Amino acid sequence: MKLQNYTVRTGLLLAAIFAGSVSIAFAQDGGLQVVLGGEFNRGRTHEWPDKDLPWYPNPLNDDTPVKRLRVDAFLMDEAEVTNARYAAFVSATQHKPPFHWVKGHLAKGEENFPVVNVSWDDAVAFCAWDGKRLPTEAEWEHACRGKEDDKKYPWGAEDPTEDQAHFGSQEGGPVAVCSKARNDFGLCDMVGNAWEWTSDWYGREYYADAPAENPQGPQLGRYRVMRGGSWFDKPASQFLTCSYRSWTRQPERSPNIGFRCVKPASAE
Repeated sequence: MKLQNYTVRTGLLLAAIFAGSVSIAFAQDGGLQVVLGGEFNRGRTHEWPDKDLPWYPNPLNDDTPVKRLRVDAFLMDEAEVTNARYAAFVSATQHKPPFHWVKGHLAKGEENFPVVNVSWDDAVAFCAWDGKRLPTEAEWEHACRGKEDDKKYPWGAEDPTEDQAHFGSQEGGPVAVCSKARNDFGLCDMVGNAWEWTSDWYGREYYADAPAENPQGPQLGRYRVMRGGSWFDKPASQFLTCSYRSWTRQPERSPNIGFRCVKPASAE
């Protein structure tokens, strides 16, 4: 399929024309990257690594069935929200800082690390203050997979290396954002470093009945969905894949949970 790109001299608009239909998105804007709208296969197309273990015979299949979805174009933070960005939010709004910040101040030298120990509500409040919102599960997975469909990881099928993601550091913690390779949407740390909150309630069987365009998740639930794995997770686990779904209570604050924000690619 032939693609033609037209760039307005202001550097704000990219138009991609596909067989008579037009997808519009803005160019990079201060840490935001364009995630082009389009169709992709959501869900796990690979086997669980431990599915045949006798003591774990029935792995959770909440990331199936695989379903063809379409999402609109949007802009996404190129990196997880950093301590420095979150500190600016705390200062401007008097929002409660993460509990591990000594006397409410982030540790020197960790300004560019992803903020952690933030609840879902904390993340929502920051995104709103920044003129954005949390991504849906579908948006997050599309952004993680990049421009090519059916990737197990943001870079392809190969198991992660230390150059591609920060993981397996059980006694360590997160590292500076964007210190690893980006995916082909220009996004950093889509797997590893910190788990990322999404806007969706968790529904174990939601994939079977989800709408085919811009699914928003169940209307109600008990848990919120997180994606992407973290610095703590081992490379042999399924947690670092594009399709894996984790969930936890909305008030949960953990040293391996962070977030990033999105906003529409509107004609604003």
